[in-house]
Amino acid sequence: MAQVLSGKEASADICAKLKVEVQELQEKYPGLVPCLAIVQVGGEEDSNVYINMKLKSAAEVGVDARHIKISRTATQSEIIKTVEDLNNNVDIHGIDVQLPLDTDNEVDANLVTNTILQVKDVDGHHVGNAGRLSQGDLDSCILPCTPRGCLDLIHRSGVEVKGKQAVVLGRSKIVGAPMSDLLLWNHATVTQCHSSTVNLRAEVQKADILVVAINEPELVKGDWIKPGAVVVDCGINSIPDSTKKSGKRLVGDVAYDEAKEVASWITPVMGGVGPMTVAMLLKNTVDQARRAMERAGGVNKWSLTLLPLKLKTPVPSDIEVAQSQTPRDIALLAREINLQPEEVDLYGKKKAKVSLQVLKRLANQKDGRYVVVTGITPTPLGEGKSTTSIGLAQAIGSQLKKNIFACVRQPSQGPTFGIKGGAAGGGYSQVIPMEEFNLHLTGDIHAITAANNLTAAAIEARMFHESTQKDEALYKRLVPTKGGKRAFCKIQLKRLQKLGITKTNPNELTPEEVRQFARLDIDPQTITWQRVMDTNDRFLRKITVGQGPQEKGHTRETQFDITVASEIMAVLALTTSLQDMRERLGQMVVASSRAGDPVTADDLGVSGALAVLMKDAIRPNLMQTLEGTPVFVHAGPFANIAHGNSSILADKIALKLVGEDGFVVTEAGFGADIGMEKFFNIKCRYSGLIPNAVVLVATIRALKMHGGGPTVTAGVPLPKEYTEENLELLEKGCSNLRKQIENANKFGVPVVVAVNAMTTDTSAELELVKRKAVEDGAFDAIICEHWAKGGLGAADLAAAVDRATQQPSQFKFLYDVKLPIEEKIAIIAREIYGADSIDILPEAKTQIERYKKQGFNDLPICMAKTHLSLSHNAELKGAPTGFTLPIREARASIGAGFIYPLVGTMSTMPGLPTRPCFFDIDIDPETEEIVGLS
Repeated sequence: MAQVLSGKEASADICAKLKVEVQELQEKYPGLVPCLAIVQVGGEEDSNVYINMKLKSAAEVGVDARHIKISRTATQSEIIKTVEDLNNNVDIHGIDVQLPLDTDNEVDANLVTNTILQVKDVDGHHVGNAGRLSQGDLDSCILPCTPRGCLDLIHRSGVEVKGKQAVVLGRSKIVGAPMSDLLLWNHATVTQCHSSTVNLRAEVQKADILVVAINEPELVKGDWIKPGAVVVDCGINSIPDSTKKSGKRLVGDVAYDEAKEVASWITPVMGGVGPMTVAMLLKNTVDQARRAMERAGGVNKWSLTLLPLKLKTPVPSDIEVAQSQTPRDIALLAREINLQPEEVDLYGKKKAKVSLQVLKRLANQKDGRYVVVTGITPTPLGEGKSTTSIGLAQAIGSQLKKNIFACVRQPSQGPTFGIKGGAAGGGYSQVIPMEEFNLHLTGDIHAITAANNLTAAAIEARMFHESTQKDEALYKRLVPTKGGKRAFCKIQLKRLQKLGITKTNPNELTPEEVRQFARLDIDPQTITWQRVMDTNDRFLRKITVGQGPQEKGHTRETQFDITVASEIMAVLALTTSLQDMRERLGQMVVASSRAGDPVTADDLGVSGALAVLMKDAIRPNLMQTLEGTPVFVHAGPFANIAHGNSSILADKIALKLVGEDGFVVTEAGFGADIGMEKFFNIKCRYSGLIPNAVVLVATIRALKMHGGGPTVTAGVPLPKEYTEENLELLEKGCSNLRKQIENANKFGVPVVVAVNAMTTDTSAELELVKRKAVEDGAFDAIICEHWAKGGLGAADLAAAVDRATQQPSQFKFLYDVKLPIEEKIAIIAREIYGADSIDILPEAKTQIERYKKQGFNDLPICMAKTHLSLSHNAELKGAPTGFTLPIREARASIGAGFIYPLVGTMSTMPGLPTRPCFFDIDIDPETEEIVGLS
């Protein structure tokens, strides 16, 4: 007589252990709730009963099971859309599509189940999981529930599977086929039979272990069974039985009463395999929840495939170097750095957008170490900050073998086609493909252009309509009657709230309230919002708009800026979430009313549309370096009228992805007195991130210029002072290095000086700079050759940064934002620039008082001054002192969140030189290869 393999008892044991496991997981990962989505199409009664069993069992073990009901009239595309939405929901760990689909339409059930992400396919029906199971890759696949439950029951019998003869009767994709694979890879010798098997009885009689799933009532008789065999019956069939009140009874595929007399173990029809299927569905869900948290927690170091460099001497042009390296498919890179498929949107094969949902998935992950690369005060000779940022990232990845992300700004196409060229780095330290990097990338700058110019159009249109309509007519058009009803839209309700009007029925406003609501009464003289385009065009620096006959003489002088000067670019760089971006866009002040009140994008009613235009641009762009380490390219605000740093969101996501022992290297624009100061006082203030080290970049040539070296003219050979040893000139120039080290140390962050070596540098010159840097407060000073050697040339720099970041951060801000605007400006001038005092000119005083009155005093300061000197005078090199810093104007980027005082005249629309870079740029029509980019 066989012993009963009770699925009811086994499933109860499994569920009890699962309940404890869930509790342990929640202790380890606070906030975790394993979540199962059960998708049901239609309302078939048998499915309803089965789903209720799943829901009840899930609640008992602590799994959040969500019943997703879809109408039987739903189309295939609608069903698939539901599954895709669940794929993209990071809270969902498992998806179970209830089969069969009860639908009025023709729906491919295989297509639906294969739409489920493989990591969420807790039924184990996805072709990827089935394929891995068939190949014996059991550790990387999700086992199908019924076969997994059957195997568990077999193990509970105490019979060893290894070496046994196993027969599986049935070949369905759900049970028979995967059961055969599962037994095979548990080392049984497996025979798979089916309805067309010749002499089926004889084959079944060979089985030490028999699993039956053929949907034939009582097909397998007692004399088919080998004495002592373990029998697992997966079938449930209804047959007529006049003795039953219902007129039928349930039987298995095995004649139970006969079989139990022969077998050693047997599953009952009721309470056998059925409960095990539900238990294993929950176990798979909990397993996937645990794996999701392990992936999120960065349990394993990246398995990054690095790209070898083929170094040449002399170093070829940047584009030759870039095109000599074949980038890896970005989907492969994304997988290696633990991004999930649903978190990556591919833009071709070499770049991708990364979802902000990564931050939610990795919320419990500790951040990596945060390094900002900056430089001495820039010179026309160049210091190589971008090249150093990329070289350092390559070195940390290839030499230290640590997780590393570089986060850099997206370059404007203005300089790319103008005079500066691209910004992908240089030599053997570049972002690739550099053509993609320097041109359109994924269209973020174009999205900013569209959003900015929509705002400009809204300003002009609103002023025009207010000037040509009376209050009531204007109000009726702003709040029209639709379908017999009149209602304020969401953004109009926000304006009412701002005005202190509590009424929500448009028909109840008084004439005065109508006027308040409908009229922004913009003072054209106060408009600060300009149109933009991403091209250098000097003839757009001053234009007249409104000259068409339909504009009825409403002309106005205005200008174009280059797109990266738009406040929307600064908003993108400083935002911390989609909701935060939506609020910042609404808070952007575009002008003042004639009464002196700020007029915002929310007042114009345009901010929601701006957020829609920016919905994709908010996601960082994933690229790679020449050595295959990952790079986020995101945002590129000006470094004078804005803060000159890549996005907070890119840094935040990167810091989570690299994990506690990894690194994120980002770059601040211009010199340390500008980009680094703004990185600390503005970017870190809004992000809440704590920097661990500063890398301060310098060259011997640039330091000589700060020591009083002669002027450099483009196209003319360098004066001998820069190509021959001159220790006296160099030592004088180290005053600028000293001051920038001092500036970094004021924030409590260790400084590593990176000296970009050139062939004309002498060992005495290099040693002098190293010695002076350490004497002046640097943690270390390293000679670097990453331009010529890639990561290998920055190995010592990477090691120094590793040591520096192991110290506890003493980071602090330079000033309290609640101080008066004037005092915050004075602190920056004295502490960072070395000024004795500031002189706030009358226009700036008036503007500052207006900002205070409007409630904007507590914003951080973003100084707009020349980048070519620590002072306001570009001709003063080194570390000038004893000067008074003049504040000519004070403007505000309220949405971005800073006040920017203007020390001098700032051009926000560059012009093209006599011979722009575009002379050299072309495309090979045969190979489609771009040439001439630099």
